[in-house]
Amino acid sequence: MRLEKLETRFAAKRDCPPRRDTNIQEMIRLPSTSQKSRWSRFDISWAKKSICLFSVMASVQALESKPNILLILSDDHSVPHVGCYGNADFLKYSITPNLDAFASEGMRFDRAYTAAPQCAPSRISIFASQSPVKLGVTRFAQPARADVPFFTDFLRERGYWVGLAGRHQHLDGRNREAPHIDEVLIQEGMQNLDTRFDHFVRSARTRGEDLEKVDVAVASALATVPRGKPFFLYFGFNQPHRKFGPEHDGIDPSELTLPPDWPDTPEVREDYARYIDDVRELDYGFGKIMDWLDRQGLKENTLVVFMGDNGEALLRGKGTLFDRGTHVPLIIRWPGRIRPASASDSLISGIDLAPTFLEAAGVAIPEEMDGVSFFPELLGRSMNSRDYVYAERGWHWGPITRTDGLDFSRSVTSRHYRLIYNALPDRSYTPVDMPGSEAWVSIHAARAGGKLSQLHERLYFQNPRPIMELYDLQSDPYELNNLAESGAHTEVLERLRQALEAWMIRQHDYLPLPSHAQQNQQDKRY
Repeated sequence: MRLEKLETRFAAKRDCPPRRDTNIQEMIRLPSTSQKSRWSRFDISWAKKSICLFSVMASVQALESKPNILLILSDDHSVPHVGCYGNADFLKYSITPNLDAFASEGMRFDRAYTAAPQCAPSRISIFASQSPVKLGVTRFAQPARADVPFFTDFLRERGYWVGLAGRHQHLDGRNREAPHIDEVLIQEGMQNLDTRFDHFVRSARTRGEDLEKVDVAVASALATVPRGKPFFLYFGFNQPHRKFGPEHDGIDPSELTLPPDWPDTPEVREDYARYIDDVRELDYGFGKIMDWLDRQGLKENTLVVFMGDNGEALLRGKGTLFDRGTHVPLIIRWPGRIRPASASDSLISGIDLAPTFLEAAGVAIPEEMDGVSFFPELLGRSMNSRDYVYAERGWHWGPITRTDGLDFSRSVTSRHYRLIYNALPDRSYTPVDMPGSEAWVSIHAARAGGKLSQLHERLYFQNPRPIMELYDLQSDPYELNNLAESGAHTEVLERLRQALEAWMIRQHDYLPLPSHAQQNQQDKRY
């Protein structure tokens, strides 16, 4: 994304504040575009879409008790990489003005975590409100069983129109699969999204020229909503998933502040600058969608949720159970219900979104959902928040001999501490989606040249890794000092281990329990 285009757009936004349309003819206009949107899967004219869209506009005004719901997911995006979370570089370069403005109108969640550090299991857990372990989807691109309900099924039963648009959701497998695998998935009823959703786009891009048409994609989807129905729409962005673009206009890599767990090489800095530019593109597209909602008069009765699907594909991020792997931005706006510029430090899991959506829509929360609704918190009411959030790591797309491909680990996070259990300790760390990157190559080169610090040698190349890792998130937010062997933290370690093992038992986890693994590791007979 060229910086000049972004600056022009943001200058226009300052000079022309958003308006509320009152002219019906204006309300039903789709965003202008030079060609028909690539997202449209319906062979109908723009005029028919406009008429249907007008039906939505007219109906939602009278459906104050049933809010529209728009869920927007970024791809591989961690805290603190939105300006409103306080990252100095994002504030210095004004990377996310639209998301920051959005946060000023809603609630920012400071302790939101996904159930997995990879997109497929994390996204399925959001829709099913169960852990990937319990669902049996820890293997990348394994869909849930056909009989597993999504929250959208319950919304649809209660009169909602439900749709999926944007980037591939990974809810029913990979975007393109071998014929024999697709055949089995179809036979088992696992590829059924076209019948479970009223609007289904298997995959679309939000990069390059397509970024300019994200508002058209949303408009095209909602143009099919019948009169009298509230809607739920999922929209996914490609950004900031790798590969990042080659540009980082206006961002000086040498002036960026690197976290202390990253080796400082020119290539790592360049990689980080490109990532930041990708987030800037994401923010630009998000702003286009928010502007469109406002122009259509949909803002007031639409609960909009922005969230990262899992951690960023940077060092010690995606694919790990460190903070950067599952700690994601979560910002929610609902005018007239959520207090503007509010913030929450409650522990939130990705599986908590589904019951929250259902409660907001007045739909009973089914027993099979394990998530905890935080709907009361949205309204400023007191609630019994979580004591712990849990996460898992299984197979990702990559070699099974390296951790970027295969790693078995579990974690439990409390308000103060995180415990990580590594069931495959005999392999050193390889970052997901980064093995061939210049940044990772430069770290290996620094190590070969004897220029890697002892800290970074331990963080990236320790082998075997500890079976148990315990971190004090308050005094050590970058998880540099493992306290698992500290006698002063024996009680904390035991309490979190028991909580993790209880969770693993309830989830029917296939991994050995941590205490069993450690007992056998210490057995002299082996």
